[in-house]
Amino acid sequence: MVFDCVAAQTNPTFENVIVPLAMQDNEARTDVCLVSLFQYVSEDRDVRIASAEADERIYAHRTELFAREDVYKSVHEIYKNMDNTPALEDEDRRLVALYEQMFRSYGVGLDQIKRERVTEIFNRLTELETRFVRNITDDHSTILLTREELKGLGDGFIDACETCVDDEKEKIIVPLNHSEYLSVLGHATNSNTRKRMYAAYKTKCPDNIPLLEEAIRLRLEKAQLLGYSTHAELVLDGMVAKTPENVLRMLEDLWSKMKKRFQERVDELAVIKEIDTKHAMEPNDELFSWDIGFYLNLNSEFEYGYNASEVEDYFPVKHTVEALLEIFQQMLGVRIIRACAASVWHPDVEAYEVWEKSEPVFLGHFYLDLYARKSKYAGPTMLPIRSGYQKLDGTREYPAAALLTGFTKSTPTRPTLLDHDDLETIVHELGHVFHEICSLTKWGRFHGIRVEHDFSEAPSQMMENWCRDPSVLARISSHYETGQTIPSNLVQAMVKDKNDGAFVDRMANTFYSLYDMAIYNTTDVANMDVVALYNSMRRDISLFNDGDLHTFGVATDDNFMDNYNAEYYCYLWSEVYSADMFASRFLAEGLDNEKTGMDYRREILQPGASRDPLLSLELFLGRKPNSDAFLRLISPPDPDSDLE
Repeated sequence: MVFDCVAAQTNPTFENVIVPLAMQDNEARTDVCLVSLFQYVSEDRDVRIASAEADERIYAHRTELFAREDVYKSVHEIYKNMDNTPALEDEDRRLVALYEQMFRSYGVGLDQIKRERVTEIFNRLTELETRFVRNITDDHSTILLTREELKGLGDGFIDACETCVDDEKEKIIVPLNHSEYLSVLGHATNSNTRKRMYAAYKTKCPDNIPLLEEAIRLRLEKAQLLGYSTHAELVLDGMVAKTPENVLRMLEDLWSKMKKRFQERVDELAVIKEIDTKHAMEPNDELFSWDIGFYLNLNSEFEYGYNASEVEDYFPVKHTVEALLEIFQQMLGVRIIRACAASVWHPDVEAYEVWEKSEPVFLGHFYLDLYARKSKYAGPTMLPIRSGYQKLDGTREYPAAALLTGFTKSTPTRPTLLDHDDLETIVHELGHVFHEICSLTKWGRFHGIRVEHDFSEAPSQMMENWCRDPSVLARISSHYETGQTIPSNLVQAMVKDKNDGAFVDRMANTFYSLYDMAIYNTTDVANMDVVALYNSMRRDISLFNDGDLHTFGVATDDNFMDNYNAEYYCYLWSEVYSADMFASRFLAEGLDNEKTGMDYRREILQPGASRDPLLSLELFLGRKPNSDAFLRLISPPDPDSDLE
């Protein structure tokens, strides 16, 4: 066994300690990713459960291995003597430092009782995280609504749903999935329909609440055993942001700049609602959470001439995805080929190969799993399947990744159509895919998106700008009936609407990030009520009002539980870098500038986590990154503020 051999070394070196650990890690990560994939994509509940249980066992075994003091002694010997090993490459040194940090995070250096407790906590957290996600994927809740109650939704939405007879009336069975939820809240003209949909969606998975509360307590206990004050302090050690204080300073600065403008926006929507209800001869009440999306859309329709159902007719999924892949091809200098003979986990899944554009050099595979189905993770998300790395014989293992979304599948009369949010979703997740594909690192630990979390979203966020460029929107459009490109007036309306909506999204992310810090950057967790705290902070920060409803939206957001616990701020922190990259290079030099695209591939995507992301940014930008472009998005420039 590799760990036993490493522990037995009497003369530890990089070659006999770090290399064996890294090579085993390279292979094990692929096994873990493949095993884990099926809990997200399989229609068979037994397969999903088996995948999740295998995941738990793998992580329990890993916890046991990385808590071994005898192995750590060999690793630490390499770490403390790195300065006396000049032959090591920078990426090798980064790997040694990573392993030093990993072993310490599993409790080595503590006394046996504390180390065993850290191991127990790791294993219990894996169980909690698995159950939390399983509760979401196994939830098949629906809501029954009449056609009249769904007024405002297009025929395509209704035709994609099943029907039943309830109380002697035909009812539409609307799944409580994310895409259907957004559609109803954004387009249903009946306020009560929106309220019912909101209430049903925001009260799913109540069993997840105690799971999250237990995880919060355990994470604090583990952090303090490891010598940190809070879980957030532990997580941020090694991030670009470095400390919770830096994160909170940025979030509070951002909120102070946005809250006045956002309050004005909410007041404007309240006036629009008052006019709308008066015109419909309905009683007017407050602006509620379930009204925001609808009146944002209504305002865009009147102010900009933007109509979401008219716009989506120009973006059938098949044509649009193919056109987007062409953009990535041109930008990154690659060839994308459909791999029709590849094995896939469902007939809806499409597999692709990626090659260098100008030479026969293979880069990797990716899979598109775009359509909703029972028990599939609703997404959107990108899941790595295999990391790229250099084998001992000098050849390469090539990466593979899967893109999951939950779009409604086409009907015999109408293809799957994408609205503007869907376009950004696809481009964002493809940004992650090509970060995986174009990364070229020596060690799998540093491949692709495995960069510091507060930088990992930046490449994908930057790509969203392509969906706000009029020439790109025209290029990727094709009316599903006529084949015509989208008219310029609709394009201009799309861009204005998206810029307006982005401000609301940014305010929501500020709330999520501050809430995340509130539950993880504290020692007062014994009696924490995560639902009450979530609802009160949401009302105070994002100004959304749930009226007489008691909701618990935190139960279906796995970011707080797993992916981004104490790291929700990463979306906003990364946006500083994404805005800088786009404005300083692509906007200045042209979206189709091949040199800019190749510079981006070489300096941002290719290094993965093999070097400090701030160095990658500096090499791409030709200077240190700054927040100027981001600040222009949210408010006039303020020389007294610095979000770096």
